[in-house]
Amino acid sequence: MKGKPNDKSKYMGSVKVGAKGQIVIPKEVRDMFEIETGDTLILLADSQKGIAIERIRFFNKIADAIFRGKGKEIYPDQNDEDSLTFANKIKEISDNEEDKDDRDTDN
Repeated sequence: MKGKPNDKSKYMGSVKVGAKGQIVIPKEVRDMFEIETGDTLILLADSQKGIAIERIRFFNKIADAIFRGKGKEIYPDQNDEDSLTFANKIKEISDNEEDKDDRDTDN
């Protein structure tokens, strides 16, 4: 089931997991979130809360805010150490993706 035909800000649907564990993000969702081929997405998983997928550029903004000392504003229930751990992991993933992109363009 998709959102109302006139409401392009919402989407509900299903995807199947393929043999390699992959899913296809529906075109409507890719368009809605401006996800393009080659974009890096962050997958967050919590056994109690579920799975979330978001663009890395979204989390880079959060990590930058945490590094500027605004962690409590973003995640008031998290302690500073956990927020910094999260921000460092985001930056590590981002840096690894940038390195990979650089290697891909060199070939």
